[in-house]
Amino acid sequence: MHKSELKMRITRDDCDPTETVFFPRYFAFCAAATGALFESVGLPKPLLLKTYAIAGYPVVEVSGSFYRPCTFGDDIVIESRIAQWGGASFRLVHRIRKGGELAVEVREKRVWTVRHPNKHDALLSKPIPVEIKSRFNGV
Repeated sequence: MHKSELKMRITRDDCDPTETVFFPRYFAFCAAATGALFESVGLPKPLLLKTYAIAGYPVVEVSGSFYRPCTFGDDIVIESRIAQWGGASFRLVHRIRKGGELAVEVREKRVWTVRHPNKHDALLSKPIPVEIKSRFNGV
């Protein structure tokens, strides 16, 4: 299965007063890593929005396991892959490594969505096109 890597350096803005990453920031890192994963198969988000008229692929379920703290100035690598495809959803696993060792693992479920035609603030799930899924299997 295709996976991508995103390299980042922890900044002060990512940290609490002890200079340790504030845990919600890991979820923000994974949002960036999801974009990088799609981009790695030639599907940057702006292209997805335009070509498939989607609203996005929001998170509907998330969990994390924390093994080692990351702190200000650390270089991390986020390895991301799609673990499972559903009809209108997909599950991702993000493994955040620091110095080659697993620091955090985040699991997400995201849903392929479009805007509701009659309710501006509502989203509807939509089946993920086969050609999207095949990009990840064919790489």
